[in-house]
Amino acid sequence: MFRLTELQHDALVEIFNLGVGQAAAAMSRIVNEEVKMSVPMIAFQSRSEVAKTLGSDEGRRICAITQHFEGAFKTEAFLMFPEEKSLEIVRLMVGQSLSLEELSEMEQEAMSEIGNIILNSCMGTLANASGKELHGSLPMYHVGTSEDILSVSGKEWDGIVLTLKIDFNIEKHQIHGYVAFLLDMPALHDLQLYINAYLAKLSG
Repeated sequence: MFRLTELQHDALVEIFNLGVGQAAAAMSRIVNEEVKMSVPMIAFQSRSEVAKTLGSDEGRRICAITQHFEGAFKTEAFLMFPEEKSLEIVRLMVGQSLSLEELSEMEQEAMSEIGNIILNSCMGTLANASGKELHGSLPMYHVGTSEDILSVSGKEWDGIVLTLKIDFNIEKHQIHGYVAFLLDMPALHDLQLYINAYLAKLSG
């Protein structure tokens, strides 16, 4: 399994934490309420390990927003929540007064916007560390098991999945979310280069 040194791991957490902070600030402006996100917990896993963590063995369904990125970094990016939490997130984002039917109609658009904010914030800070441009596709909304979701790129994946576990706190509600990036060997190599460049910049 791919591994980073302790220093590289801490630097990557710091890079993504900057992105998470930007995403929290953007979401706070949308809801006019402070949105807090925890420092991400980072892991490198196989796709089957990620799917199992997200309950694919029990058939648990999740709501996911996916985007494809190229340029500074080539990857498929995913933001995933338990399906039962997605309407709760939408209700918190757009207000408590809407009916369940109205919320359901808004769910796809609202979740896509949340995914766009979080995924672009995380990837944007990584691109800043690389000093290169980043290009992302439009966000796509999916519901299914984690095994289904992680297969949406339409190809078999035997590379590494970089996962970020993040706790979202909105109006005293705590919701666990996962951000995942599918990484092949060239992308992993680029990731190490960007982290090393970031560390070199910090050390002057």
